Amino acid sequence: MAQNKLLRMDNMGIVVESLDDAIAFFTEIGLKLEGRAMIEGEWAGSVTGLGNQSVEIAMMITPDGHSRLELSRFLSPHTISDHRTAPVNSLGYLRVMFTVEDLEELVARLIKKGAKLVGEIVKYGETYKLCYIRGTEGLLVGLAEELGKK
Repeated sequence: MAQNKLLRMDNMGIVVESLDDAIAFFTEIGLKLEGRAMIEGEWAGSVTGLGNQSVEIAMMITPDGHSRLELSRFLSPHTISDHRTAPVNSLGYLRVMFTVEDLEELVARLIKKGAKLVGEIVKYGETYKLCYIRGTEGLLVGLAEELGKK
């Protein structure tokens, strides 16, 4: 019997309080808004196990078209837990990482818009510069710049 093969990763989901703020933040990083929609009803709740639900989503896409973030704002049922301030050594899904062209320039721009650098910008050998930031709503985002690619 042939083994079923993985085709691709479609998206990563992030639950937020303000869809507009999250869209603005990820747009500043370089993603583009692909679309917004309301997802409502029992059929959607059958997938999530939440019953009758009402969720507004925004799909953000990377410039290369290969990766997406699904931003979700729950109208009902309301969110019941908040992991946004968890330290980087917490169990479970934690962050998303983006490769960017100019790390220092982007970090400076994001800090002017309220983001906070978690630690420092560091060099990983001669291959990458890396950092973690906390953006809108305290979301943890990793940023990397490939060295020697300019």
